[in-house]
Amino acid sequence: MIHIENLTKYYGKNCAVNNISFDIAEGQVVGFLGPNGAGKSTTMNILTGYLSSTSGVCSIDGIDILENPIEAKKRIGFLPEVPPLYPDMTPMEYLNFMYDLKKCTLNRKKHLDEIVSVMRLGGYTDRLISHLSKGYKQRVGIAGALVSNPKVLIFDEPTIGLDPRQIIEIRELIRSLAKNHTIILSTHILPEVQAVCDRIIIIDKGVIKADKATSDINELAESKKRFTIQISGPKPEVESFLRRIEGVGAVEFLSTSKTNGSLFRIQCKTGYDPRRLIFNAMAERQWPIMELNTLGTSLEDIFIALTSKQ
Repeated sequence: MIHIENLTKYYGKNCAVNNISFDIAEGQVVGFLGPNGAGKSTTMNILTGYLSSTSGVCSIDGIDILENPIEAKKRIGFLPEVPPLYPDMTPMEYLNFMYDLKKCTLNRKKHLDEIVSVMRLGGYTDRLISHLSKGYKQRVGIAGALVSNPKVLIFDEPTIGLDPRQIIEIRELIRSLAKNHTIILSTHILPEVQAVCDRIIIIDKGVIKADKATSDINELAESKKRFTIQISGPKPEVESFLRRIEGVGAVEFLSTSKTNGSLFRIQCKTGYDPRRLIFNAMAERQWPIMELNTLGTSLEDIFIALTSKQ
């Protein structure tokens, strides 16, 4: 559905996007991540036809965005970070305006009523947009992107500034839209990507650093295993012994329970998993392990590892 090949963009002598390539299949929800200045917004602006590339190919549903921009744009619904809303319009007036602007040929009433239903805007269609909450303004912005039923939806920071309830609602809406659309989600809220996306692309300094299924993202970083362990034994001796076990990088004391002993958080050295050694050593000393929980590597850890200079 989306094809980018050897895409490059220069601003003067500054290379914002450096020869990147990737494909996004129909129906995928892809998180597009990168620190500020990474080339993320430039790539999306090229993809939506707002910018031209210096070189390379960018196509939507087989249509080159430079050679046939009108036809390519018909297949794209775009929600910028700040939705381009008209505060003196009502949501329904805005949707009718977008319908005319996009020269939509679908049945007007049926199509717009369906969008209102999907976006759960019923009861708000006749209020001024300026009187709506931030969350409902985002809904109206997404609704505008849905007019003409484009095959591709591109959302730039769709939940920024929303409260937790509104964030959950927008995430659910994006998941429901994924049934019928290909979606690119650009965001700095990393747990949001894990909650919504099938795939993650990370860009830094104009170069693709990672492109992986969300479920396999942990493979991208040489992450250090972490776990918590609760041991029933004398706290000073247990802590001292844990620090001496091969493969243990750091030991942090968390709390003590009269019945279950002391709780520690352990970070392993890269490439080590000392849990078996710890189990055998604790059993030998008759210090029972009351609890052991593995702590997964967070997407934040992976993002920092891939985009850090160090």
